[in-house]
Amino acid sequence: MDERIILIETSTSLCSTALLEGNEITARRFSDTPRAHASMTAPFVQQILEERGLKVQDCNAVCLSMGPGSYTGLRVGSSTAKGLCFGAGIPLLAVGTLDVLVAQAIQEGLPEGCKYIVPMIDARRMEVYTATYTAQGQRLNEVEPLVVESGAYSSLLAEGPVLFIGDGVLKCREVIDSPNAEFRQECPRADAMKEPALREFAAGSWRDTAYFEPFYLKDFVATVGKKLF
Repeated sequence: MDERIILIETSTSLCSTALLEGNEITARRFSDTPRAHASMTAPFVQQILEERGLKVQDCNAVCLSMGPGSYTGLRVGSSTAKGLCFGAGIPLLAVGTLDVLVAQAIQEGLPEGCKYIVPMIDARRMEVYTATYTAQGQRLNEVEPLVVESGAYSSLLAEGPVLFIGDGVLKCREVIDSPNAEFRQECPRADAMKEPALREFAAGSWRDTAYFEPFYLKDFVATVGKKLF
């Protein structure tokens, strides 16, 4: 029987779920309604399963996009995934959010002659969470928070076309000035988790459901509103 994997992506402003059966995405839901991840993620999972006439117990695993990204979004996704796994007695998988964006770029098609893919998740001000990948999807360095400044990526861009993809790319467009740079402002989607999830499943890379934590990369910083007295 082909494996069935529930896919959950809540790391950015887009909340999305999908169902992977065998090698095909058979159902999906998504919404970019602000601050609605907590109210939408679990119902979206229920809807995609009902669409296929399935229960959580009929699936072989839940795969979560684990970050980096929005602290709140990652907490919602993690809590939902853990609840599903505990309730149905199925294992938990997790894939990096930047890996999802790279898989999404390859799925959509790369620019002609593309040498590198640079996924960017929006952080504060001019900062992004990022890493550099080959056009084949191999990561070349560690995931890091980076303040994008003038001249950034000049050595990569000198080699040929580079695709920048993610919800943090447009704010970097003014300082990445090169005809070899292509920008795709888009959020990671659950359906693009297919290939990374299949790799994790084939490798048996199960996560400890009780102790798993998302990859926040940076500590959460709470802000306090200013009051006028």
